[in-house]
Amino acid sequence: MRRHLLATATVAVAALSLAACGTTEPSSDDAAASKKPAGKITLTDAKGTKVTLDGPATKVVATEWNVVEDLVALGVAPVGVADVKGYTAWNTAAPLTGDPKDIGTRGEPSIDTVAALAPDLVVATTDLAPAVVKQLRKVAPVLELTAADGADQIGSMTESVDLIAKATGKETEAEALKKDFEASLADGKKALEDAGLGGAEIASADGYEASNQVSIRAYTGTSLLGAVNEKLGLKNAWKVKGDASYGLATTDVEGLTGLGDVQFTYVANDADGDTFTGPLAKNAVWKSLPFVKDGNVHRLPDGVWMFGGPRSMEAYIDSLVDALTK
Repeated sequence: MRRHLLATATVAVAALSLAACGTTEPSSDDAAASKKPAGKITLTDAKGTKVTLDGPATKVVATEWNVVEDLVALGVAPVGVADVKGYTAWNTAAPLTGDPKDIGTRGEPSIDTVAALAPDLVVATTDLAPAVVKQLRKVAPVLELTAADGADQIGSMTESVDLIAKATGKETEAEALKKDFEASLADGKKALEDAGLGGAEIASADGYEASNQVSIRAYTGTSLLGAVNEKLGLKNAWKVKGDASYGLATTDVEGLTGLGDVQFTYVANDADGDTFTGPLAKNAVWKSLPFVKDGNVHRLPDGVWMFGGPRSMEAYIDSLVDALTK
């Protein structure tokens, strides 16, 4: 669960970076703009930083898995990716193409490795420490995208797609990607309604164990999975409040006793183990929960990245509908 913890540890950083997300601006100085080489692209990223590229970026390095996924989904093979092994295990909706160089961890990429790749663009998120971004800017232009936004997760997700598309000249592909996602939402909602599950209560979660203590992470209504669940016509059963950026909250097994008779879905990965079939399996409180007794606990397939882009959310919808309707 180290990877999950990284996301929550960076919530405070992400919360500071939402205001200026996802806008694209022409140069305000027409005279200056007229002197620029044809094809120049100027973008304003989530930190309000203007990023100018000589043209659509082709040698792109990405430091976070959601932006890696977006690049691949748009048809751009990144030349450098943080934690290639982790991405391969946790995100199978958009398998890596080409042979990207592993640049280190998502939180601490190797500046030397990135420099050796000579990218024309680095795509990061607002979770990355400012000091690291400052170093990366000495290597190449850095486009920082909103890591997560509890006020509008789906809007934030699609804004990131649009900004990456403008930076890489893949706007047509971005429109197709977004249409596929909307179609998946509509199809999933209809399938659930046809199965009599319209308005059903759902609690999405993951879990991890540290120092013999099991923690369960709740994906509240302001998380990305929570937002997609609501678009599918489901009702979020969590009563706990999520953080401002990711919409996540942490509880223990006793915290599940207030959920009632719900559909309980969780994400795990064989790479890090399964808390629910492992440490919790013999727990008396867990076994007494109504949704456990009724067989309404569903592990989603490995590789559904819960903080990903449209391709991950399409995979999530497919796996969720399959789990709830079979």
